[in-house]
Amino acid sequence: MASRNALLKHLRINVQAPNPRNPTPFVVSSNLLGRCFSNEVRCPFLDRSQVTHRVVDLLKHFMYTDSHKVTPNSHFQNDLGFDISENSCIVMALEEEFGFGMSSRDAAKINSVNAAVDFFASHPWAK
Repeated sequence: MASRNALLKHLRINVQAPNPRNPTPFVVSSNLLGRCFSNEVRCPFLDRSQVTHRVVDLLKHFMYTDSHKVTPNSHFQNDLGFDISENSCIVMALEEEFGFGMSSRDAAKINSVNAAVDFFASHPWAK
């Protein structure tokens, strides 16, 4: 039960355990209702221009960043001079900015502003 609760907390799924005196099924919060399972439902994805602005703004205020070099086409290593550890910090800052964690496989793909915008603009859990 503890591992189940830890997993659900990590996935940011709020559940309410059933009351032993009034057994009801688990109630899942509405944050999963925004996920798209067919083309008929309009997904509540973020606007790409808003995501671009948020990512660029975050990078402009990131440590040791020359804010004039940050553009929507900037590459983290080639243009901004970030190393692997700074790239990890950027990914963590982006996770905090958009309100959810990502897998290490997805995080490894985030190496430019465009890659970050593509990922967060198309993800249904991004806030």
